Amino acid sequence: MTMSLVYLASAVGLVQGLKYMGDPTRAKLGNTVAGVSVVVALIAVAWANGNAGTSALSIVLLVGTILIGAVIGKVWSDRVAMTAMPQLVSIFNALGGACAVVLGLNAVYGEGVVNGKFPGVVLILGGIFGGTAFTGSMVAFMKLDGRKLPRPVKAYKHIAQALLLTMSTITVGYLILATGTIPFPTLLLVISITALLYGVFFTLPIGGADMPVLISLLNALTGVATLMAGLLFHDPVMLIGGILVGATGLLLTTQMCTAMNRSLSHVLAGSFRSSRIPTNEVEQDIRSITAVETASLLAFSKQVAVVPGYGMAVAQAQRECFALQEQLRQNGVDLHFIIHPVAGRMPGHMNVLLAEANIPYASVIDMNAVNGKMEYYDAVLVIGANDVVNPSAENDPTSSIYGMPIIRAYKAKQVIVMKRGMAKGYSGVTNTLFDRQNCKVLFGDAKESLEQIITELKRI
Repeated sequence: MTMSLVYLASAVGLVQGLKYMGDPTRAKLGNTVAGVSVVVALIAVAWANGNAGTSALSIVLLVGTILIGAVIGKVWSDRVAMTAMPQLVSIFNALGGACAVVLGLNAVYGEGVVNGKFPGVVLILGGIFGGTAFTGSMVAFMKLDGRKLPRPVKAYKHIAQALLLTMSTITVGYLILATGTIPFPTLLLVISITALLYGVFFTLPIGGADMPVLISLLNALTGVATLMAGLLFHDPVMLIGGILVGATGLLLTTQMCTAMNRSLSHVLAGSFRSSRIPTNEVEQDIRSITAVETASLLAFSKQVAVVPGYGMAVAQAQRECFALQEQLRQNGVDLHFIIHPVAGRMPGHMNVLLAEANIPYASVIDMNAVNGKMEYYDAVLVIGANDVVNPSAENDPTSSIYGMPIIRAYKAKQVIVMKRGMAKGYSGVTNTLFDRQNCKVLFGDAKESLEQIITELKRI
């Protein structure tokens, strides 16, 4: 009874922590509450499964493993920059999937034969979801980190479909055939290896523009794999954690699909559109602007918007954005931040960066709330965002991002895009926004450019 109450308290704490994380002002508290709840749950599980016969070595190994994991997590979180946070999330997600696979194989090879079809199906599903999440997340990590990977070809998609069919056939066969027809340890090992391969070939063809959708989906798969492990070991903490992660991951995937104009059925089938880099470069009419001219334009505006993207994260310019907002407020200018749901490299990437810079949450506006009235903005600063403001998504059916909802920055009276150079966005598509007469490019590092603008605004 006592352990049940501890499990319940841990679950409530985890749920409450997640709820707090939805509010930027209480996000840190949410992290603390969720972290403490997990630690309490770990202690409770260890205590409940311990007995008089538990050796001192087992206790030392358990405590040592937890401490090693805590140290590694602390070091990683302290050293990894915000620009690399999507990569870190992918690695953590991969580790969760790997744990599900290892736990399943250990349950069979280490603890003996599985009794009954239900535990067998749970193990099979855990191996499928965990294996796919592990290798898929590792490939996603390498894509996000700019590692060299094999060039995507159509054959990868066919291989992925064949592997998916193989796993489905094995699972159905296990349910239909009599127990013992195929040795279960061998069957589970085969399906786990197949799932690991499927994760690789499922992820390789996916283009960079689809990374937020992919990360959300893989996160949901890890949650489901954890849920399966909870069912297998009758562990309420793993059950609740798996349900929460799986459900929130699936909801987030749905939201990302809407933002990317994807249907959920296509996502689950792996039908992502890969990035297509045009073979013929189109010469564009680029009009540049200086930081001094930009400051003058902003000073005499009434409504200004900032569209942040991955370039802002790379330049670490979020604090300069806060300083710009404060300076413009003194000049009587309203500044809003418009965030696309898939800006950056993972869901919520830009929201985290802006919250880190103490930018008021009330100043952050969803694109759907302003797309119908963008013409009221005197100026829009696009900082490192590319694909999410590309008009090709609305007017070029041949573009690989066609149909993706965008922030209609091109409708503002004046658009200023901050860029280091004329490199394309992550999707590799030429941005036709630069051809518009109301668009100018401010070349240079975003952080340095914003500092120059703020200095000039103070003089004005």
